[in-house]
Order: sequence, then C-alpha cells, then structure tokens
Amino acid sequence: MAHTYTDGLPAELTSFIGRRHEVATVKRLMADARMVTLTGPGGVGKTRLALRVAADLRRAFPDGVWLVELAELNNPALLPQAVIGALKIQDHSPHPPIQVLTDHLREQRALVLLDSCEHVLNESAMMAQALLSSAPELRILATSRQLLGITSEHAFAVPTLLGPDAQHGGPYPMSDAARLFADRAEAVLPGFTVTNENQDIVERICRRLDGLPLGIELAAVLLRALSVHQLLDRLDDRFRLLTARSTVAAPRHRTLRALIDWSHELCTEKERLLWARISVFRGSLDLEAAEAVCAGDGITRDEIVGLVVGLTEKSVLIGEEHPCGVRYRLLDTIRQYGRERLMASGQEEQLKRRYRDYYRELSREARAQLFGPAQVKLLNRLRVEHPNLRTALEYCHDEHAGLCIDMASDLLYHWIAGSHLGEGRDWLERGLADTAGLCEVRARALWACGRLAIIQGDQASAAELLAESRALGEQLGLEPVLGYVALYSGMIAMQVGDAASAIGYFEDAVARHRVAADPAGEVQALTWLSFAHSLLGDSERAVAAAEESIAVCDAHGESWHKAYAMTALGIEFWRQGDTRRATALEQQSLRVFHALDDSVGVGVNVEVLAWIASSEREFTRAGELLGILRDLWESIGAPLLGFGHLIRYHDECEAGTRLALGEPAFQAAVERGARLSREQAVAYALMEEAPSRRRSGEAGWRSPLTEREMEIARLIAQGMSNKEIASALVIAQRTAEGHTQHILRKLGFKSRAQIAGWVVEQARLSGEEPPGGARA
Repeated sequence: MAHTYTDGLPAELTSFIGRRHEVATVKRLMADARMVTLTGPGGVGKTRLALRVAADLRRAFPDGVWLVELAELNNPALLPQAVIGALKIQDHSPHPPIQVLTDHLREQRALVLLDSCEHVLNESAMMAQALLSSAPELRILATSRQLLGITSEHAFAVPTLLGPDAQHGGPYPMSDAARLFADRAEAVLPGFTVTNENQDIVERICRRLDGLPLGIELAAVLLRALSVHQLLDRLDDRFRLLTARSTVAAPRHRTLRALIDWSHELCTEKERLLWARISVFRGSLDLEAAEAVCAGDGITRDEIVGLVVGLTEKSVLIGEEHPCGVRYRLLDTIRQYGRERLMASGQEEQLKRRYRDYYRELSREARAQLFGPAQVKLLNRLRVEHPNLRTALEYCHDEHAGLCIDMASDLLYHWIAGSHLGEGRDWLERGLADTAGLCEVRARALWACGRLAIIQGDQASAAELLAESRALGEQLGLEPVLGYVALYSGMIAMQVGDAASAIGYFEDAVARHRVAADPAGEVQALTWLSFAHSLLGDSERAVAAAEESIAVCDAHGESWHKAYAMTALGIEFWRQGDTRRATALEQQSLRVFHALDDSVGVGVNVEVLAWIASSEREFTRAGELLGILRDLWESIGAPLLGFGHLIRYHDECEAGTRLALGEPAFQAAVERGARLSREQAVAYALMEEAPSRRRSGEAGWRSPLTEREMEIARLIAQGMSNKEIASALVIAQRTAEGHTQHILRKLGFKSRAQIAGWVVEQARLSGEEPPGGARA
C-alpha cells in the first residue's frame, strides 16, 4: 500500500518552548539541502528541535516522516535493520538490509530522522550516503554530537536557549530558557509562576546552567525541596567546586555533569543503585523486568516499585504508556551516567548476566505460551522489547554461540510476526557458524533458520539447512525436529508445484507432531495439507484437514494459526462456488492478521477477496483490491511470498478483471486501491466504512475516548492549558498531562489543535453545540 504508515513521530508529551528562529532556520536548510545534521553537546535539545521541525514538515512528505532512535542500538552492524524496523518495512525477501532500504525508499518522498548518530557515526554516514544516492526524493535530518562528514551534509549547530540579551541580565520579557524553567517548574510545583520579584533569580539560574534545556529541566525538579533563591545559591557552590576540580572538560559539559551529579546525590542510596542497574537496559523496560534484573544485593524485589516511583519523580526515569502497560526509559545522557556508575561499582558483568538470562527466559516462556490465548499479548510484548532482545542476543553470543542460537530459535514467531526475518536469520546463521556437534539446540536452530529462508523465498538455502537438521534429528531420535523438517520440506515442495510429494511430507509431519504432543506443529501441517489437497482438486480432504486444524486451535484458544486454517478453508469454499462462506472466512482471518500486523496474512486474504469479487462479476471492486495488493506485495518483496502455489489464481483474476473493465477502467480501479492507507484498505476489504468516515451521529458509533477523556478533550477545545484543566477539574497537572497523552495516542493525533478540531467536528456531526470558545 502506498502509504501504509505515514507518521513515524511520537506525540509531544510536554510543551515545546521557544526555538522559533532555530525551527525556521532548519526548515529553510531542509528546503535547500537533502541532508541536515543538528550538532551540539548532550542536553542542548537536538532531538526535540529535530522532532518539531519534522512535525512541521509532515505535509511536505506524503510517504512519511520517520524517527529512527539510534541511542538504543548497541551493535553498529544492525543499523540498517534498525532503520527497517523504524520505517515499518515488512520486506520478506532475502536481500541485504541496505538493499531493502534503498529499494523501499527509491521512489518515495519521505523524511527520515536519524537521532543520536554519534556512537554509530561511520555506519550512519555510509548508510545515509547510500540512501541519498538511490532515492532522489528522500531527505534526512540527523542529530549527532559531531558531523557525519558526507558530501551532501549541511550542518546546524544547535545553540543553548540563552540569547545575547540574557548573557547580560537582559530586560523583560523572559528568555526562552526562563520560560522553559517556568513551564517545567509548574509541573512539579503547582502554582509556581515567574513574577517581577523572582524573574531575575530564574534568569540567573538559567544562565548558570548555560541555557542547556536538559539542565534546566533537571533543575526545575529540585523546586520540590528548594526555593529559587536556595537553588541558585547551591548551583553557584556546586559549580565552583566542579570548576576547581576540572579544567579539561568544556564548560557546558561540566555544567551538565555537575547537575546530573547533584541529581544523583539527591537520590537515596538505593535509588542510586537502581539508576546504575537500570542503565543495562536498551530502549525501555517495565516494572517486571526491573524487579527481575535489578533486585538483590542491597535492593529487595518489593522495594523496586517505590524506587521506580522515586526516580520518576526526580525525572531520572521517564514513564510512558504503551498498549502492554507502563514502560520506563532513561534519556541517553542519564543512561550513560548510570552506566559509568555501574562500571565503577564492579557489578556490570553480573548485571549483564542477569539481564541476558531474564530475556532468555522471557523468550523461552513466550515460545511455550505462544500457541494459546496469550499469543497476541506476548507478540506485542516481544515487539516493544526488541532492543533488549537484540542486546541480550549479543551477550549470549559473546559467552557461547549455543546460547545465541537457542534464544534466537525461541524467538522464531517474533522474527516472523515482527517482520525481522533478515535479522532473525542473521542471528541464527551467525550462531550456527560458530557452533558444531550433535545436539538438539543446533538441530532446532537449523530448521528455524530454514523456516525463515522459506518465507524469504530462498528455497535452496532452506533445503540445505533442513537436510542437516534432518540428519541430526535422525541420529539423535528427535521427533519434534523431524516433524518440523517434514513440515517445511512440504512447503518447499509446494513452492515448486509438487503437491503430491508435499502431501506425504505434511502427513508425516502431522503424525510426528502428534507423537511429540506439539499442537503448533500439528495445526501448521494440517493447514498446509489442506492447501495441498485443494491444489490437487481433492475438496473433501482439503476441507477435512482445514476443519481439523481449526478444531485443534479452538481447543487451545489459539488465533494466528487458526486464521491461516480459515484462509485455506475459505479458498476451498471459493473453489466450490460457495462465495458467501468463503468471504466470511477470509474476512474473519483478515481481522486477526491485521491485529497482529501480519502483512503476508493480510495479503493472502485480500487476494482471495479479489478472486471472489471477480467470480461474482464485481470487477470494479476486484480491480481496487488488486490495487491494494500491488503496493502491498511490492513492500513485502514478492507477490504471495510463501504461497507461490496460489499465484495462478491471482493471474487469472487480474486477466479476467482487466478484460471485463477494459484497460482505462482497470488502471483507474487499481490506482484507487493503491492510494488507500492500510487502515482504509482493510476496512474496504472487510466491506466496512473506513474509520475516518465514521459519523458520531450514526447508530452504533462509540467514541474511542472515556467519559473523563471526552471532558478533557472539550476543555482542550476551549483553549485551556493542562494547568487550567487541572484547576478546573481539581486534579493534578501531571494527571491532566497523562489524560492528554492518552487522547493524542487514541485519536492518532500529534497536537492539541487536532484534538480541538476533532471535538468541534464530533459536535457538528451529532447536532450539538461546540464547546464554548471552540472554533470550527
């Protein structure tokens, strides 16, 4: 689909203060240059400025504006895979990651924001050069502590928030630095305002902090315990001591270091210990992970919750709402500080082992529970844990390659569902190359790697991997291994059109998986047995195998494999002419695949619905569905990848639809389908109205917001700030901010203005008066 995801930027959780001149300057640079790099020291606000510029330029890039957070990347070699993940590219081909990127972006008008390049500088430079050379409409906005050094790069040094007037005490109005201090102070000390009496003190505090936004935000938190006068006095004392100790570091570096030192000293001993231990995580973590990895040796498990709350209140940890619960992260500068403390404590290796073992166990548990009702929840959990899983795999491989392939095999479903096929295969191949001998772990890794190769269309490599796995399975008497080897060998036979041989493999796989009591393997073999019988025209056996697969799935509360079984059954009903039952089955599976973000599954369902439409002489709909498929299969890498035996049905549908409509009408229908977003495409395939066209006055319409969120949305539409909303509803300002964040996420918006517009539109459609003060 042309614009499956057109917005890869996070919502702003706090207000953006000042920087009007800088925003305008960077936007002008972006208009003239294909790559702009924002440079400056840690804490100067490079990321926040880049995000604001990218948000302002969103309309200029119809193919999306994408944030790639590189601070969480531990291995520079995985940079292309990190970008693929951030751009949500679901390519299933065996091509090198950099080729996947260049092919995807070649004709796109998109903006990619590479954030925090300094620790992967050379790799970022090479990748940026390759992408810009192959994609003429691409623009890159980077942030780094130093330039990348490529020929097309334009630089912008991000200044602090201090203007020239502020350097000398300056007249009123307030500087941007003081406005930022006031805004953040209000969040921790309700009622705080900058007055004529305290403005000079606030400005002096900001100057003492060199106008560094991170420093200002950390200092504002201290107003919980200090007055502004006390804060200024203690800053002066602290910086005099630091300057006396160090004459080497740059002044701004000394300023930030001193402030983080101070924040560290204000923590309790156990909070400091937790800060250091949490620095071992990449990306984000949840409370369960903190308890498992960080408890012990001075911190009990029961104390973790209170310590996390304490670090969050001190702005060391940042809490974020995710669909799978609250997660916490450290800003990169804060994480680096914590890591230094961890290394100095002598506990780094111990924490790395705990961290590695936690994610090994999480992967093992996920594999054990994935065939059941917890499937969707587990897959979503693994998605958000991807940076941590990647780092844990590095630690596994550093100790022993066998640990790496064991964990990578446990994550097979994650590699497939999360569209990390290339990365998963890389981990397995890397570990297999460094291990040898007769063992079940190696045999399992071989068939897991073979499965990924099959999905990527690399049948030759898959056959070699499966052959070695089979040999190990036979030598060691491993029924589960031989069951999966038979299953995947049958899939290879299907790809070359040998359905008769495939049936033998699938029947063998069913028998072996039943002996091994492995329902996941059994249902996959039954589903593919249905596909094979269908291909040979044996309807009775095709229906029986698919229905048996569905029954096993139902007995275990499983949905993903069941959706594939329903897809197979729907195809057979369509072949029999029962388009009503076929449509119901394909649409039911489509809902599952869409919820799991399984693009291949979505594609197969849309294929069958196009064939049904053509069979029922609904040729315009068939053409539009084919348009959806055109861009979907291009984004994945090949049509019906892994389901090559169905291509003849696609070709027959396309030829028949083209003939019935005539070339001009056919092309017009295809273009209409190709223009749909993913959400619109799925809604159209389901014969439902696209969500964006829902009307609040229609029967059955429900607002996505809770009653309290609707109340806050209406106040936002009246132009109220979070502080004013908190006062009106008698709630904490942080609570108001949290509700606003939830509203933005639920509605898919990035600004309060969008919320206000939505509220006015809902009022108009339902015949109500818009909230007082709200403007249409």
